[in-house]
Amino acid sequence: MNPELYLADLEAKPAALAALASALETGDPFDGIPAGIRRVVFLGMGSSRYAARVAALRLRAAGVDAVAEYASATASYPATPDTLVVAISATGGSRETLDAVARYRGRSFVLALTNRPGSAITEGADLVVPMVAGEERGGVSCRTFQHTIGLLLALQNHLTATTSGPLHGPESLPGTSVPGLDGPGVNGPGVNGPRLNGPGVNGPRLDVPDVNGPDVNVPRLNVPGLLRRTAEATADLLDRRGEWLEPAMSLLDGPNGVYTIAPAERLSSAEQSALMFREGPRRAADACETGDWSHVDVYLTKTLDYRAILFPGSPYDDQAMDWIRERGSAVLTVGGELPDAKGSVRYRHDDDPDVALLTETLVAELIAARWWLAG
Repeated sequence: MNPELYLADLEAKPAALAALASALETGDPFDGIPAGIRRVVFLGMGSSRYAARVAALRLRAAGVDAVAEYASATASYPATPDTLVVAISATGGSRETLDAVARYRGRSFVLALTNRPGSAITEGADLVVPMVAGEERGGVSCRTFQHTIGLLLALQNHLTATTSGPLHGPESLPGTSVPGLDGPGVNGPGVNGPRLNGPGVNGPRLDVPDVNGPDVNVPRLNVPGLLRRTAEATADLLDRRGEWLEPAMSLLDGPNGVYTIAPAERLSSAEQSALMFREGPRRAADACETGDWSHVDVYLTKTLDYRAILFPGSPYDDQAMDWIRERGSAVLTVGGELPDAKGSVRYRHDDDPDVALLTETLVAELIAARWWLAG
């Protein structure tokens, strides 16, 4: 792994997101999924599982039977013809995911989501969807994590959206537009990938009886528009890092590591952020869900120099902040402000929870890059 190249990978995020948005506009990469799917099983490790857990929660909220498993688990749902298995591996070579997906090949429909078409995870897969994240030369999953979430949102669209439903997001409303990150200059070295349409990808639209019933009417998410808004938010954080990065680093630089806290719907942000602190600069870091924090992590505020990133948006933010205020702990909020937080980092479109889901880890990633570069 290389910290200079990792930083360059982060700086290439806006262009990579624009490339993914353009690819999704050429066609639905999930059109090859057959009709009659009644269950979705996500398999992955690390960042892949973080993203999958949020996707599974969103699908369940839409009435779809979905679960995100540790690929290392020795038992899960049995293989059946009406089960969609989504095997996620950015490198295409995660040993645990390869072992887990082998139990389903030939007995369930297997979708491989990877940044390396032709890798081991694609062997025997019924459908391969590329992440279109470009090569991560720093050796750390950052753009692939972001693209995994974006593509899983597109999968949610495919499995749940009514074809006649309204597009969700301000860019779908009359008289509104999002400035074009899809114009000239968005393509650059390391961000271009294979197009998402092609032989073996396009197929009949999914029709899932007993899942998309009369009580399940999920508005269709404009994923390309969301990705372009995320690119704007990401570019804003990158462009203004001279204002916020040093104060954020100073606030979080303590002797007992960094803790990350996020609502269940965006828990992947806390998990990925903590991983970035461990993987690059090798600092102690751990993640917790905001509501659960008051049951399992609050104890640390009494004995440690407790410093945390908190991603607002949980109904239980105030509950956590009551303890943090009482114990004099240091919290940096990202994407919003809370009373008695020691600092906050804001960015463009941070009032949109879907933009936040895709963007907010960049704060921890950039702090981790600076600490890593400092040695």
